[in-house]
Amino acid sequence: MSNNQRYFIELAYNGTAYHGWQIQQNAVSVQELLNKALSTILRQPIETTGCGRTDTGVHAKEFFAHFDAPLPPEGGVSALESTPFRGRGGLNALLPPDIAIKNIIPVHADAHARFDATSRSYQYHVHFNKDPFLQGASWQLRDVPDINLMNQAAAIMMEYIDFSCFSKSNTQVKTNNCKITRAEWVKTENGIVFHITADRFLRNMVRAIVGTLMMIGREEISPESIREIIESKNRSNAGTSVPACGLYLTKVKYPYQLVAPLAP
Repeated sequence: MSNNQRYFIELAYNGTAYHGWQIQQNAVSVQELLNKALSTILRQPIETTGCGRTDTGVHAKEFFAHFDAPLPPEGGVSALESTPFRGRGGLNALLPPDIAIKNIIPVHADAHARFDATSRSYQYHVHFNKDPFLQGASWQLRDVPDINLMNQAAAIMMEYIDFSCFSKSNTQVKTNNCKITRAEWVKTENGIVFHITADRFLRNMVRAIVGTLMMIGREEISPESIREIIESKNRSNAGTSVPACGLYLTKVKYPYQLVAPLAP
């Protein structure tokens, strides 16, 4: 019987100051700071496993990671539940303002933040009028693209599963197949937002898709051109990657319910 309890930790972060989620050499990442905070509270080295990886400058409104912590003595409470580090409050006190812990949830021993996720959703935000409050939080464009043309192409994308053309080269994945269940642009008060949901995503995939759809929205290529780009499986045929500042991971779904968070 294991002497550890596995937890899922739900967090959100503004990625502007970080080189993505995953620990990097000679660069600050969200995972590094979270590991340090958990290790401080639990007084032993703690390693987290994230639900995926976000690139430098990308934000997350919802992100999950898991970690294992020692079970308390019989009749006792864990360091995560005891004062002064009661639940998420202690972690938030140790983390910078641009990383927020939402919940710490006990889960079964085999639960896995990355491999158990059944879908992930992203949003890409674009605005057109200069706004100092959107600096670093959205991509500013001067000209408004044709949202109808972009949505025609986005609908065609969902007919395919191999998205090699939108993946960074030399990534160590077994397959470039992804099942997209939503891909559409929606008008907002300040601009437009691209919503995309899939069972998995490739490195740089969403930003490459947005860059390609922007070519269609500017009428540089037709919506039907998306077929030729996807079928080529060649990254150089797709559009350039758009800036990271507009991209947010917004939802991660699991086949089980995440309940019973620790006290705030």
